[in-house]
Amino acid sequence: MDKRTIRKSLIIGILLLMITVSKSQNTAEKIIGSNQGLHIGGYGQIDYNRVINDELNHNATLDVHRLVTFIGYNFNDKTSFISEIELEHVTEIYVEQAFLSYSIKNNISINAGLMLIPMGIQNLYHEPPTFNGVERTNVDKYIVPTTWREMGFSVNGRIFDNEVNYELMIVNGFNGYDGDGVFNGSSGLRNGRQKGSKSYMTSPDFASRFSYGGIPNLSLGLSTYFGESESTAYNELDLSDENAVVSADSTIIGINMIGIDGRYQKGALQLRGQYILGNLLNTDQYNDKTGNNLGSLISGYYSEVGYNILKSMKTSNELIPFVRFENYNTHQETVGDLEVNPNYNRTDITIGLGFKVLNGAMFKADYQIKSNEGSDEKMYQLNLGTAIWF
Repeated sequence: MDKRTIRKSLIIGILLLMITVSKSQNTAEKIIGSNQGLHIGGYGQIDYNRVINDELNHNATLDVHRLVTFIGYNFNDKTSFISEIELEHVTEIYVEQAFLSYSIKNNISINAGLMLIPMGIQNLYHEPPTFNGVERTNVDKYIVPTTWREMGFSVNGRIFDNEVNYELMIVNGFNGYDGDGVFNGSSGLRNGRQKGSKSYMTSPDFASRFSYGGIPNLSLGLSTYFGESESTAYNELDLSDENAVVSADSTIIGINMIGIDGRYQKGALQLRGQYILGNLLNTDQYNDKTGNNLGSLISGYYSEVGYNILKSMKTSNELIPFVRFENYNTHQETVGDLEVNPNYNRTDITIGLGFKVLNGAMFKADYQIKSNEGSDEKMYQLNLGTAIWF
């Protein structure tokens, strides 16, 4: 039995085991509640971004960054459909989620369709009023990469007296090769997201998340992703042709990713942090085949502190100054003759202020200082924005 067959068997076995022994909370129930019928909502993000430079003038960019419509339907207390349709930059239309959820009983549910990969904080909780700063973190853009969603099947549940939530998924992987190499050193895996658009699968990948909420005011998360990228080189491949198989194998990247994250809120104090590490296998053969410069190890982390200065007042409004430090490196390590590019080791410091009028309405402003290890120059950027969620 080859390694791929063993991995598939282990994935199926784990899922069956968790179905047998675990308790769960329906994901759809958390999103659209228990009322039968149609549910409509949405969120939006409108941005102003301007690079500030003493020597050169830069025009500001104003953008309806994203406008998302949520449409859900509860057929009954067991079966729900969840969807999000996203309009980006006014002209680009995407389906962000589209899946059917079925509650086998009160303590277990299964989902199938286009779903978010449960890696990190912002890939799951990406609605603009749920995070500080005008833009999502670059750790979640280049390392995770948000918004990461793929086609597949998942099991959701709770264990240990409901203190631990879990999600286990079998999904298609990244498109790593479609005649050309899709991955590169600068953006890592980001360009390989298939997003449910005629997605294809060479072999299934496995994703999971475990969230612990047993300590008051604290939420901890552990996310994993294991598998291989997909490749069109395997389509109609003659498996008896050894040279063709070797050539196709060189287009595949093994991906082992793990993330830990935490959120703490008590009184006016708000803390959050995240660390993601991705080990990429076979990058030397992949780079030789494609001429690209993909790194063999990618990583990113951030830590953030915020404080609601209106907490002691009798108001539902929040005024939150915050500061965030993040580092994201898509070339932490390389193999073969490829040298590490220090320009891909990037650091952002963000200082900002958020005024939350209500839970789903927020005005934002921040100032960013961006740098990388390969240059002494820094880039400064001012961001302003509005955020809504309903």
